[in-house]
Amino acid sequence: IVNGMDVSEWDPSRDKYIAVKYDVSTAVEAKALNKEALQAEVGLPVDRNIPLVAFIGRLEEQKGPDVMAAAIPQLMEMVEDVQIVLLGTGKKKFERMLMSAEEKFPGKVRAVVKFNAALAHHIMAGADVLAVTSRFEPCGLIQLQGMRYGTCNVVEPADVKKVATTLQRAIKVVGTPAYEEMVRNCMIQDLSWKGPAKNWENVLLSLGVAGGEPGVE
Repeated sequence: IVNGMDVSEWDPSRDKYIAVKYDVSTAVEAKALNKEALQAEVGLPVDRNIPLVAFIGRLEEQKGPDVMAAAIPQLMEMVEDVQIVLLGTGKKKFERMLMSAEEKFPGKVRAVVKFNAALAHHIMAGADVLAVTSRFEPCGLIQLQGMRYGTCNVVEPADVKKVATTLQRAIKVVGTPAYEEMVRNCMIQDLSWKGPAKNWENVLLSLGVAGGEPGVE
């Protein structure tokens, strides 16, 4: 059963942390404005036409920050125009990997290796693509948050070449009508706990637990 998410905290139409609030009908233009604000905030060249890829996560083996870091040089060889924002904190070796990626590509990569909830919201609103490089991800909220903010997910197993080529494929779609349709399809979904809670209730009731009744705690 897929998790639900806090749709009040993560709501682009009311999010106090983002530059321009938006809903599904205004997402395309608003995300471009949020991208420009994000680029300015993290110190990247401001250009709404440059595809922006984000990685947000705890820096530990499960989330694959080493895979992401290793994929960046390959991606830079494949794609001429791309920017990458990396946000996370955790194991020092992974923090160093992300900072090293910024040092190699100073005009294209920014690594923020600290906990910053406000920036996480801003990245969700401004990024075009969210890279999820987890080695395993039972049901992470990061994908749901990305969908809620119209930031399309790229999920691949822990294989550097696959991550690089999949990101390349995703970047080619950014800015096209197909991408705009993907944004709309993501944002119209109900990602709250309403559906998952009902599914869990049905599962528990099916177990035949004595005294179990719908709607009774």
